[in-house]
Amino acid sequence: DLFGSVEPLLPSLREDGVAVWVLGAGPYPPGVVALQELLDAASEELEPEDVWEPEDMNDTCLYIFTSGTTGLPKAARVSHLKSIMCLSFYELVGASSQDVVYLALPLYHMAGSLLGIVGCLGIGATCVLKEKFSASQFWDDCRAEGVTVFQYIGELCRYLVNQPQRPGERQHRLRLAVGSGLRPDVWRSFQQRFGPVRIVETYGMSEGNVTLFNYTG
Repeated sequence: DLFGSVEPLLPSLREDGVAVWVLGAGPYPPGVVALQELLDAASEELEPEDVWEPEDMNDTCLYIFTSGTTGLPKAARVSHLKSIMCLSFYELVGASSQDVVYLALPLYHMAGSLLGIVGCLGIGATCVLKEKFSASQFWDDCRAEGVTVFQYIGELCRYLVNQPQRPGERQHRLRLAVGSGLRPDVWRSFQQRFGPVRIVETYGMSEGNVTLFNYTG
């Protein structure tokens, strides 16, 4: 769907040695790699381990673009080691394989993809993926899916607190909320209104090498 925006730039991208991969039905101009054709032709048999196993865990696994809060979005290098470390995220905050995790964060950022999806894989938890966050549907979703853990960014909790009060707001199984950017006043209002949900605030950057956890609340 977005190829039309890139097509005028193809000559300059080729000059700079930048490859363009597109997922979707073609045809495409020469020099553009059509991934769907390659996927359709690929064997379902795994390649030998020495083909896909990284030689060094500090090698680049993927690039994740920052959200642009300190300037334009930039590609942050994420190593294989950092990706593997995300498997233990939910274990660090007190979740287990018995939990049902509600995730409505964008999967092109580290919080949703590596901490959320990979974190659920790490502990074998159930992940409830919501395509788009809805404050008005949140507690109905939690009750319907048996949600016990909610991964947030600070604004999501503020949206919930700003919703009109309605019956049954405290009738849920949510026991843990984990995320970043929750203001103290919203933190207090959230717990007063929705019950004694444990909140674990974390802070980390896609391009950083330090992560902080507020275990004490």
